[in-house]
Order: sequence, then C-alpha cells, then structure tokens
Amino acid sequence: ALDYFDAMARGNDRPALWVVGEDGSEQKLSFADMSARSNRVANYLRGLGVKRGDRILMMLGNEVPLWETMLAAIKLGAVLIPSTPLLTAADLRDRLERGEVRHVVASSVHAAKFADLAGDYTRIAVGAPAEGWRDFAESAAAPADFTPDGPTKADDPFLLYFTSGTTAKPKLVLHTHQSYPVGHLSTMYWVGLNEGDLHYNISSPGWAKHAWSSFFAPWNAGACIFVYRAARFSAAATLQVIADKGVTTLCAPPTVWRLFIQEDLAAYPVKLRELVGAGEPLNPEVISQVQKAWGLTIRDGYGQTETTAQVGNPPGQPVKAGSMGRSLPGYDVVLLDADG
Repeated sequence: ALDYFDAMARGNDRPALWVVGEDGSEQKLSFADMSARSNRVANYLRGLGVKRGDRILMMLGNEVPLWETMLAAIKLGAVLIPSTPLLTAADLRDRLERGEVRHVVASSVHAAKFADLAGDYTRIAVGAPAEGWRDFAESAAAPADFTPDGPTKADDPFLLYFTSGTTAKPKLVLHTHQSYPVGHLSTMYWVGLNEGDLHYNISSPGWAKHAWSSFFAPWNAGACIFVYRAARFSAAATLQVIADKGVTTLCAPPTVWRLFIQEDLAAYPVKLRELVGAGEPLNPEVISQVQKAWGLTIRDGYGQTETTAQVGNPPGQPVKAGSMGRSLPGYDVVLLDADG
C-alpha cells in the first residue's frame, strides 16, 4: 500500500475501482483517489485507537469502504480478519475470541448480529447510522496525508482467514505483508492481467478468493477492479453488464459458468480476452460451449486459502481437458505416492 500502490497511484487518474449497482448507480475511483481515501481511513482508524498488530474484523459487502479499509490496514500494520456476511452470531463470537479482535468494521445492516457479543472492541458501521457504533463516513474528514508509525516488515502479519471448516471448527490461516501481496504475482500471471485491464472477479467478500482476484492480482498489474452489485445473481443481467462496461478479464466459479451457458452467450457482444474458473474443476462441456460462443477458452487454476494460485493454465499454452495445468511461478509442485 505504501511502497507499491501509493507510488503507482501518484498522479494516476486511471480507474482503479469501478462499482456498478443493479439500479444503474456507479462509483468510479482512480488510483490517486484510492490512495488519498485510504490515507483518510488510516488516519481515522488511528484516531480511534487502531495500532500496529491490532486485529480488525471486517464484514463488508462489495462496497468501496472494503477496498479503502484493506489499504488502510496495510498502511497501519493492522491485521484484518475478512468475514462473510453469512456468519451467525455463534460464528462471530468464535472469531472475536480466537481472533483476539480489537475493532470491527461492518455494514450497518449487520450491526444487530453483534448486539449480544460482549467485548471491549471498537464498533465502526458503514452505511446508515447504527446506535452505539461510530460512523465510517466520518473518515472523509480525516487528513489525506498519512505518515506510517515505522517500517512494516515482510513477515509482519496482515490477513487472518478462518477456513470454511468442513470437518471441524474453522482453522486460522495467517498471511503476511509478503505472502499475499507479493505471492499473488502467481495469480496475476495465471489470470493474464495487464495494466489497464478491466477485471471482474465474481466472488463474495470474506473468502480468500476475493483478496486473490478482487484486490491483489488486479492492482499488482495496475488493472481496474470491476464490481457489479445485485441483491440476487442473474446470469442475463451480469452478462449484459460485462458486455456494456467492456470487461476484459473474467474470473468466475464453476456454478456461475454453468448458469452462464444456459443463456445465449453469442448474443452478448463481450470484449473479453481472458477467462478463468476457480473453486473446482470445470466440466469439459461448459468449456466447449463458451469456446463455441466467444472463441475463448476458460482456464482452470488451483490454490488454497493457505497459498496463492499454485497450479494453473496460464495464457498462451494449450489447455488439456481435465488437466489442472502446470505449477505457477514461485511454486515447486511435487506429486507424492502413498509412501510420500
């Protein structure tokens, strides 16, 4: 955020973040805007007592304050715990306790979930005012110049993810200021992102994949992050927006690709160059239908919450049906037999 993003953002009026609502509303912010806005949020949070190493639980939707808060946390050296809005009060209690949370930044629509969760943590609400919560909008009045309290080390903690926990309680996964920001050069390479691209990653905040392709990979490349906000997913409406706004690179989970092919894809004049799928392997018939309609191949990739993209089909190499691809830059992938 300080060494790379702010340097790239200086005097840079190219779009960095473009949020489009289903009601037609739009917010388009440049790299310079995001640098200044995140400085204000960092100064505001510092004024509320956020210190280096403090844990901040963040429960926000695909809204501008999410990106401002992430950049601000990096600048402060605070540790973010991104959380999905689907969490129950019991899930949140577990995260507050095991995550040793000192501050919460949440959409005001979720404020009620914290009503019975005791603890000495700062509460900051985004959106409509919430009783007993600070208003995130106050951050707009904070100074636009930020001075860090000291250097941030590469191995300082930055992100603390709770995995989905399918067999037991969610496990904590810690990432540093190196492992995700620098590590996601592998994800940038897999997606095939270039400076000036308009990149749309269909993903919900709170999961690691959102940080992968809706934060680090596009901004590492100097690309613009595109977001379409809708109350319910509609394949037709999403495809129309992709075509209308000129999205160039698209990442979507297999569930979304399966919904897309139920539409007449050829009827949408997309400007797409790269397509990727992540989360689980894509069935060959989905890939062939998209190929037939758009002349583009969806490329698979694989990684974990604990890593960045490890294995994938990067642009420019033939995709072998059913193959997850090659090891990506930065990873040595070794296949082990039953004896290790």
